[in-house]
Amino acid sequence: MLIPRMPTRRPSPGAIAALVLLLVGGVAALAMNPARDAYGIMGDESTYVAMALSLPNEGDLRFDRRDLQRFYAIYGVGPEGIFLKKGAPLALAFRSSFPFVALERAPERAGERLYYGKAFVYAIVAAPFVLLASANGLFLMNVVLLAVVVWLGYLYLAARGSPSAAIIYTVAFFGASCAIVYAAWLTPEILNLALVFIAYFCWLYKEVAAPRAGRWVRWLWTPRGDFIALALLALATYSKPPNGLLFVPIVIWWWTRRRWLFGVAAGVWFVVALAGAFALTAVITGDPNYQGGERNTFYGTFPFQSRQLTFATAGGVEMATNDFENDESFERAVFWPRFRANVWYFLAGRHFGFVPYFFPGVVTIALYLWRRREGTIWQASIAAAVAATVLWFVIKLPFSWSGGGGPVGNRYFLSVYPAIFFLLPPLRSAAPSVVALAGGVLFIGHILVQPVFAAKHPWVTSQRGALRLLPVELTMPDDLPVRLRLDRARLDYGDPRMLLYLIDDNAFNPEPNGIWIAGRARADVLVRSEAAGDLQVRLLSPIANDVVVGAGRASVRVHLEPDVPSDVRVPAKWLQSRIGSTACLLSVSTSDGFVPRLSDPASSDSRFLGVLLNFTVAASPHSE
Repeated sequence: MLIPRMPTRRPSPGAIAALVLLLVGGVAALAMNPARDAYGIMGDESTYVAMALSLPNEGDLRFDRRDLQRFYAIYGVGPEGIFLKKGAPLALAFRSSFPFVALERAPERAGERLYYGKAFVYAIVAAPFVLLASANGLFLMNVVLLAVVVWLGYLYLAARGSPSAAIIYTVAFFGASCAIVYAAWLTPEILNLALVFIAYFCWLYKEVAAPRAGRWVRWLWTPRGDFIALALLALATYSKPPNGLLFVPIVIWWWTRRRWLFGVAAGVWFVVALAGAFALTAVITGDPNYQGGERNTFYGTFPFQSRQLTFATAGGVEMATNDFENDESFERAVFWPRFRANVWYFLAGRHFGFVPYFFPGVVTIALYLWRRREGTIWQASIAAAVAATVLWFVIKLPFSWSGGGGPVGNRYFLSVYPAIFFLLPPLRSAAPSVVALAGGVLFIGHILVQPVFAAKHPWVTSQRGALRLLPVELTMPDDLPVRLRLDRARLDYGDPRMLLYLIDDNAFNPEPNGIWIAGRARADVLVRSEAAGDLQVRLLSPIANDVVVGAGRASVRVHLEPDVPSDVRVPAKWLQSRIGSTACLLSVSTSDGFVPRLSDPASSDSRFLGVLLNFTVAASPHSE
């Protein structure tokens, strides 16, 4: 008797990829020791970790001694760099005149009430993961969010073309960019990326896929999907305000269909959802601006560490952000040179450039432009929103458009990056995926193979591979990864005073007799100075050596005889790095080197040295 075989439904490549990522990444996340395997805490992580642990354990978003003790228990150190702000809950107050009812700060209760000076959405989303696995749950949350993004990305592309091409390109788009590095950051970067991506999927899946009848998915083909997308974008904007323009394409999409009222309603709904998030912050802390008011960052000592240490006495540094300051940003003499430089750095910068750190996005944009006749109005509006956001970055944040904290790639742009995914036309072959993977590996392959190390040591990874060929971002020296090394950045040097940033390990820290440059190597040193002119450089080496010195204009080649100093004038190109300060990049290459302890028995110096460098700013300027 023949038994008929029941048809089987194979899992899709997207589901398999997401499941593999979830299993492998989930095991790694749960097995990781946050203090040891994740190289401790860095940047804003202390605030987000303490806040995420506070909500499920105490059921509030206040900072107190219990939070401080919990942090010490996990990391063995205090929450260095934590952002805290004073506040008090709001309460209804009744008045005799219009509007009769108002929100006012409630009277202070016994004891100091401190809140976290960051957006609360991260802690709320992370709460179930923290309940499951404490601090490891934060890593697990990032893995789960990336798995969801990969799965949805596959569904979107597979609806327009080959399933195999869809999964390869989706994996390449995120896996061959710096996005994977942020899975090791306990900050909202992966959350913001996922919020934007899921929002655009909810909005656009109906444009590429046939309607389905299942009750769990049919809402994607109704206006409900758009309004859910707008709510998610409002949360992403609340978390990172630069995401604020990404809702505009949805409004335009409704208007192109002559649904004017729906377009207006969409915009109003976004504003209401965004205002609701800030209103909730105000209800909790007494201030809608989580970065405003009395907000300090603390290092070394912290409130509640002892009875004597309070918000006022713990030595906090004021870090309130109530508005943006122009700082003479629009003076023509400095604006246009700085703007041109920032656009170039945004595209190809060594530490934050779009091309090296988001190369699959470059391929996506190239395909969109090449096949622009196949493009849609909604794709054009997405491209315009991304371009407008980039312009806002480089104009309004000329000295900090990468997000600060020495990130790997552009931290602010990371949550805008998912929007580019939806510019991709239907895939006709696997060739774009191969190009995207190859380009990503070429620039940041050494980062992708060790993402956890790269996340916490960005000053090391930017010294390797093709990244060394790219320009250093002179407009924001205090946001470069080397700034995280207090022994390698903002070093006092010379008279008049200059500040040095030793971009790589080929330049050694200044000594009384000068700065040693490694042998057979190239060293890059960012120089900040109030003056702007050529550099007057003195070179000295105990061995014969060929040295090339440049500072942004013409390079100077010098042949050094042993122990014979050489003075050269190096044309320098300066750019504004802060108001009242300019910067140039001094680059020095040596052809040979020596080890002092091998040539002098009395020396214990085992470094491989090339040339001793001294320099100052000459009188005749070549500034921009």
